[in-house]
Amino acid sequence: MTKKIVCFGEMLWDCFPDFETAGGAPMNVALHLKQLGLDVQMISRLGKDEHGSKLLDFVKSYGLKQDLIQEDLEHPTGMVLVDKTNKENIKYDIVAPSAWDFIDLTEENLQAVAEADALVFGSLAVRNEFSWKTLYHLVQQPVLTVFDINLREPFIDFDKIESLLGYADILKINEDELAFLADYFEVKNVNGCKSQVDSVKIFCDFMVAKYPIEIICITLGSNGAMLYCQGEITKHDGYKIQVEDTIGSGDAFLSGFVKMYLEGKKPREILDFSCTLGAYVATQQGGTPKYKLEEFIKPVE
Repeated sequence: MTKKIVCFGEMLWDCFPDFETAGGAPMNVALHLKQLGLDVQMISRLGKDEHGSKLLDFVKSYGLKQDLIQEDLEHPTGMVLVDKTNKENIKYDIVAPSAWDFIDLTEENLQAVAEADALVFGSLAVRNEFSWKTLYHLVQQPVLTVFDINLREPFIDFDKIESLLGYADILKINEDELAFLADYFEVKNVNGCKSQVDSVKIFCDFMVAKYPIEIICITLGSNGAMLYCQGEITKHDGYKIQVEDTIGSGDAFLSGFVKMYLEGKKPREILDFSCTLGAYVATQQGGTPKYKLEEFIKPVE
């Protein structure tokens, strides 16, 4: 039976000086999961404007269901203004307020989450109290919860993050976010280890003791990823590729992870597939290239 996934959060346009591209981590994950053959719904909110209409057309081209994407008559579709003046320090202005800050809690999205095999969400979408209250109700449904922390200054609220960690079954972070969280929680000895694996294990041991998290996945960019499960660390070194751009490769990785985890695969298989998909997307332009499963299931080296 096809697994059902609900993704919650931002849908937006990344606006560069000379072009715009559809984005938002939860939407990227949803589109990859759809291409991987899963039954996916997206809970978000768009403005009743040209950008909103174009985003609906964009996700429709992937076959993504739109029944839980709400329309906002007051607030505009989300936008991120990208300043590339200094290529060594690219700046992002995540425009607020945006329609995805005001996602309504409805019977339809409550039912969709309750009937799903997994709920995927991040931390950026709860910068506004309105969407925060909606997500807080959704994570309390009887469903596997996958928390993809997405730390973006100045929208980092540790009270909300800690609340979400209390409902997370699976936590996905990158190495920078691990360092950020280790510092915030004052996890001892993380920086004093001789190996990266040892420091990651100390952090993960701390987190699973503090929260009901069962699995932690740490992405390491071009160096692959690690998976912490039942006190053990599994590491994958990733694949060496010719990078086109890294936009959305982490979202692709998470999509591969969710698919393989729900299929009951072992940690090594989960990481290999996820790293393969993340690497494939990094060889393509944009965060959600269209593909068929057989296009990236082959070695990407």
